[in-house]
Amino acid sequence: MYSSTTHGIRVTVQPVYLDEQSSPEEGQYVWAYQVRIENLGAVTMRLRNRYWSITDARGRTQEVRGPGVVGEQPVLRPGDSFEYTSGCPLPTPSGMMVGSYEMEAEDGERIEVAIPAFSLDSPHQPISLH
Repeated sequence: MYSSTTHGIRVTVQPVYLDEQSSPEEGQYVWAYQVRIENLGAVTMRLRNRYWSITDARGRTQEVRGPGVVGEQPVLRPGDSFEYTSGCPLPTPSGMMVGSYEMEAEDGERIEVAIPAFSLDSPHQPISLH
């Protein structure tokens, strides 16, 4: 589990490798990731936009930007939380994701909230000890 807090917003991510949706012999590896966003601050915030940087084991990076998450722009009052699950396919048996959310306060102020970097590891990735 990966977690970070920015401006009173805590983001926790739990990635899970989806063996049943993956096809290693065809170079297809799939993960789900569960995200929990918690408003630990004193101001109501709305999640407006998301940004993801997804890097595979070969170093190829894809950027994803868009409004909200899973078709929603949730409002989080102080003490509220919002959870969602999404997925990520890669052509390699491992990779990593990192990103941010653009949140908007009731007064219109916008802030960037960090999504912690997390690794995408499959059982098909060779383990190396350093």
